[in-house]
Amino acid sequence: MDRHGAKLSSKKRVTRDFSPDALYGLVRAELERIPEHAKGKVDVVMADALMTGFSVFALKDQSLLAFDERRRNAHNLGTVFGITKVLCDSQLRTRLDAVSPVLLRPTFHALIGKFQSSGLMAPFEFLNGYYLLALDGTGTFSSDCIHSEECLTKTDKKTGKKTYYQKMLQAAFVHPDHKEVIPLPPEMIIKQDGSTKNDCEINASKRFFPIFRMMFPDIKVIVVEDGLYPNGPHLLELKKHDLRFIIGVKPGDHAFLFDYIKFAKAEGLTKEFELKDPRRPNVTHRFMYLNAVPINESHLDIAVNFMEYWQIEPSGIKKHFTWVTDIRITKKTAYPIMKGGRARWKIENETFNTLKNQGYNLEHNYGLGAKHLSAVFATLMVLAFLTDQLQQLCWPMFDEARAKYRTNKALREDIRRIFKSFHVDSARIIYEAIVYGIRFQKPEILYDTS
Repeated sequence: MDRHGAKLSSKKRVTRDFSPDALYGLVRAELERIPEHAKGKVDVVMADALMTGFSVFALKDQSLLAFDERRRNAHNLGTVFGITKVLCDSQLRTRLDAVSPVLLRPTFHALIGKFQSSGLMAPFEFLNGYYLLALDGTGTFSSDCIHSEECLTKTDKKTGKKTYYQKMLQAAFVHPDHKEVIPLPPEMIIKQDGSTKNDCEINASKRFFPIFRMMFPDIKVIVVEDGLYPNGPHLLELKKHDLRFIIGVKPGDHAFLFDYIKFAKAEGLTKEFELKDPRRPNVTHRFMYLNAVPINESHLDIAVNFMEYWQIEPSGIKKHFTWVTDIRITKKTAYPIMKGGRARWKIENETFNTLKNQGYNLEHNYGLGAKHLSAVFATLMVLAFLTDQLQQLCWPMFDEARAKYRTNKALREDIRRIFKSFHVDSARIIYEAIVYGIRFQKPEILYDTS
């Protein structure tokens, strides 16, 4: 039964499983599986420490200092996030620093697995039962003085100035027709144990792919990446893990490939065609392609399919892209391949831009630590982002609340205001207060004014 006494349909029962209360409960249950790292007796259990870190990003607090003020409202931290005892900011950093971010991966698996098994992930299917998995790296920390053993380094050749930094490789399920994305646990691009060399995106991807396949052994995936990735060893790595691909290429990085295409075009071997956009008739899509092309001179045995694409509007050429793929290109498949290749931007626009500029504050230094602190905070941030994306996709009340505001940021600000100002017994009550309104009353002063 719902709050009005009506019988819930099966669809409502499913979508209710993706309310913030249900998702936070699942996160809490998974975090309780993580073992305690502190020696001796502790006042705050590890699940409370991890859930406290998670709640910082679920509430979109600007810093740990800002969040620390919420300890006064332990009631709401308990009812909304299941936190029984809250650590102060310095204690939180100490406890989380010892936790390997690897231990947080099962929580992502539980959430995405629930999304998949519910049937609600079906609209993310892209082509012939395959899902698009966008992959890219981004910075998470940079400083000229603060650093840890995990930091990468770069030195300005002119000034000799050294910069310490960390990055992460992020993957997310995307779809051209959906603004939301489904992020996976990030793979940190940091100094690896026993290594004196900087880590890089390619090496991080080698670590990520077997992890992905362990989490989702049966899911059919097309990986979409930028021009950093199309080289022989990387394509073999994708094949090793049964991953298809659509990867951007540029003439400056792949001279042999583009010379090959130029020669093939002069010989009349390439194929070209145009079609009108089904949604915007004044837009024309032009394609030129050739199948079975060697990726480069060093790997003549690795064949890819090449496509060049132009988006032409009445004012002239608006967009221009070139990709390689292992999907055979035909007049039937060219358009969806183009849509899939262009969907890679969702890892930039809908993922990194959101994490950096929409309240999560990815590049803010919540704490570097001596071991894993910055990586744990980055992973908890992406975990909170995942729960938000699942709410937006699957929970109707989010849409009702979102309709009250011009931006997601404004909605989040009101959620924090209600969380701070009222005692609430669940996250749902906060959304109901937004959707249905609150009767404002005179404040109850807690001291004698006589």
